[in-house]
Amino acid sequence: MRIRTALAGLVLMASTPALAASRPRYGGELRVAHAGPPEIGEPALADTPMEAALLGLLTRPVCRVDSGGQVHPTLARELSRPVPQALRVAMPSAASAAAVARAWTRLSATESPSPYRALLYPLRGEGRQVTSTGATLDLALAFPWPDLERALCHPALATPPSPASGPFSAEGRGVLGAQAAWPEGRPYVDRLALTATDERGLARLWSARQVQVVLGTPPDDNTLTGAGLYATYLAYSPRKVPADFRQAVESAIDREDLTRLFVRGPAVPMANLLPPALMPQGPRPRPTAPAGATRKVTLAYDAALADQRAVAERIQVKLHDQGYTVALEPQSRAALRSRQAKGDFELMLSAFLLPPVPGPALAVVLEAGGRRDLLGVELPPIGALTDAGARDARSRERALALAPSVPLIPLYAQGLALHAAPEVTGLVLDAQGLPVLEGAWLAPVEATGGGGRP
Repeated sequence: MRIRTALAGLVLMASTPALAASRPRYGGELRVAHAGPPEIGEPALADTPMEAALLGLLTRPVCRVDSGGQVHPTLARELSRPVPQALRVAMPSAASAAAVARAWTRLSATESPSPYRALLYPLRGEGRQVTSTGATLDLALAFPWPDLERALCHPALATPPSPASGPFSAEGRGVLGAQAAWPEGRPYVDRLALTATDERGLARLWSARQVQVVLGTPPDDNTLTGAGLYATYLAYSPRKVPADFRQAVESAIDREDLTRLFVRGPAVPMANLLPPALMPQGPRPRPTAPAGATRKVTLAYDAALADQRAVAERIQVKLHDQGYTVALEPQSRAALRSRQAKGDFELMLSAFLLPPVPGPALAVVLEAGGRRDLLGVELPPIGALTDAGARDARSRERALALAPSVPLIPLYAQGLALHAAPEVTGLVLDAQGLPVLEGAWLAPVEATGGGGRP
């Protein structure tokens, strides 16, 4: 509904007569091709922007944050504050409320807690026992946290896919149908036809005009690029590596070269705990290499991600020059999360989709870095600031101050690239950097100047 109103306003303000005469229209099939990631049905493990975008077609958190920072209910019908330190989330049904409560509680499962549980840390009980009453979730806060609503919009807080939890539902292999009862309003298109392929296949499908939207291609002049919030770190165990290990890495790794030569898609070097999309990245002098004895270590990385394999191999080579023999160990994402939570690793490439707000993002990073002890120290003073700009500034200051005490070495941050044909109208990216495909509609060919590619 809000999507419809906003898009209608954009159309009315269009300057060309053809577009000014167009109106959002229902129907049609939108053909989408994407680089084929593994299918992940657990939102807390769908970390990459691509995975979050695809899973978001079938399931959503209770809200989304638009590019202007405003919160819009999605799966929820309303988010309200009856008092400053309580948030009420009104859901469409008791079943949907119970599903959200289960999903949030599962983040704190003792056998393998998720780093995204830090998003719920400001709640009383730290989100370990979220309960619903009928179709309502009443959330009491342990301390003021004005950014709670924006934190709850994170894709990791979605429920597992079910017939009524997303704007589309599965109708067959690679075909999704519009949900007529989606709380934000029925998607404009009737169907999404999804094709998974590799980068060469994406280029071929696009040039042959067999698809209208392509996700995951390298950027060019006609590409939309979402916010780079998928942050990758080199995590290390202070108990298992030498004290000068961080100095060795900083002296060996050139983030610019690492990002430019070994990371595909839209990516930027990241020198601080928070990515450039959330804080400025000042120059950092590279320290001299420490003099140390030869040491053997094991570097675990995500077996499903080609970028991580390439980066791990590069780190292996560069650390060899510092006296380290690095064995590479590909692992499933679930195994990596479990081992990181237990501290059962020496080195690990860890990547997380951070929320588009510095305070909640800092909370996730501290949790992921094994510094949960800092959450109760750092978050309350941030939440006590009523001005959003002041909270963001405080979060950035603390990220800089805390960096030496968090065993995470920032490497790079990535976003999602997107191509859209001219006949695809109303396609926008939200603050998380993900496409809002339910708001897209197909304009008549004559309104797009003949349907040619950009």
